Amino acid sequence: MKYTVTIDIDANIERVIDLFDNSENMRHWQPDLISVDTISGAPGKVGSEARLVYQMGKREIVMTEVITKKSLPQTFNAVYETANVWNLVENSFIDLGQGRTRWVCTNEFKCTGFVRVLSLLMPNMFKQQSIKHQQLFKDFVENAY
Repeated sequence: MKYTVTIDIDANIERVIDLFDNSENMRHWQPDLISVDTISGAPGKVGSEARLVYQMGKREIVMTEVITKKSLPQTFNAVYETANVWNLVENSFIDLGQGRTRWVCTNEFKCTGFVRVLSLLMPNMFKQQSIKHQQLFKDFVENAY
């Protein structure tokens, strides 16, 4: 399953990237995030691996993040893996001028087991989660400080 979501943010690209590229800020736009811990490599650098823990309802979800490409302010790509889910996320940031930035996020999922059944029955569930996180990030950027 693959899809792309896009949002325009009322902030210049430098501000957007400054806030996006700081893992301490993730809690502002990923409210289910409990912790981020580096497993290997230099934090935030290509090839680094991190452990992300989320609380989703009564379940704790642990996933790994491996940064595969980082060419900011234009691109940030990473692979996220957890039980039965592999997710490639390709983020692109476009300077629209006049203090506006477009964030384009393409997600590719490969799922197995029960999650595969969910992805086939309710593919919009994944997309809606991505849209929610983009909107929360936009709100954070536009209202922070």
